[in-house]
Amino acid sequence: MTRYFLGCAGAYLALSCTSPAIPDEGITPTLRIAPTPTGHTVATRFEAPAGCTRTPLADSTFGSYLRALPVKPEGAPVHLYDGSVKHRQDVHAAVVDLSVGKRDLQQCADAVMRLRAEHLFAQGRYEDIHFRFTNGFEAPFSRWAKGDRIKVQGDRCDWKLKEGVPGFTHDNLLAYLQLVFTYAGTLSLSKELKPAHALPLEPGDVFIHGGSPGHAMLVLDVARGPDGRTFFLLAQSYMPAQEVHVVRNLRRPALGAWFELNDGDELVTPEWTFSWSERKRW
Repeated sequence: MTRYFLGCAGAYLALSCTSPAIPDEGITPTLRIAPTPTGHTVATRFEAPAGCTRTPLADSTFGSYLRALPVKPEGAPVHLYDGSVKHRQDVHAAVVDLSVGKRDLQQCADAVMRLRAEHLFAQGRYEDIHFRFTNGFEAPFSRWAKGDRIKVQGDRCDWKLKEGVPGFTHDNLLAYLQLVFTYAGTLSLSKELKPAHALPLEPGDVFIHGGSPGHAMLVLDVARGPDGRTFFLLAQSYMPAQEVHVVRNLRRPALGAWFELNDGDELVTPEWTFSWSERKRW
């Protein structure tokens, strides 16, 4: 059966007739949240704009997790999944130290889902790790961790009992996510997330345009000034699958990697332009 690709989201509109093999080595568990030298996390690499202060966050929040993401040394290039260097090296201000895998899967929406899942896994919130395929099929990690596996045939998905190794392990999480990356994307994720454009901006919010093509970018951090203005950092993967990176504000270079909320009619990023109304959250 023909597969229909949904832009940079790494999802298929029509599901293939057989479920692909998911090798354990596809995504290596290199993401680590641990104390690092100054300049090697999102929070320490990027100072808040002059006069601004970062929004206060509880330690257990997704936003706090994102601030603590490790970044590679300054000047590190963005690599694609096959090890080659991305054609454009002018769009990123830092590269997140997160594995991208060896297959063209962890693209834009996939990177957002990966980071969300990693946060929940680190919190032991396994029941909250669940995503929906493009055809609407619900795929909770908690069931995968019990050893059940998903069989895809045509546009139909079914759970097969006890066909895999059970366990709430990180290896199981990564294998589960590879299947999610194959059959979910911007279209499905945009339907799962809730509109947030009328709410104050928070780390963990997602700017997302669901479709073919589509794109999704994650708000990593937020800072506010005494005059009420709000600034934020954005991260993305793209197409083909590539390392997650913090993007530069090429429209306003003086801000470095910070963007200002409601600055102009649209949110203009190096490789995509969003409507301000396309902001959502979990």
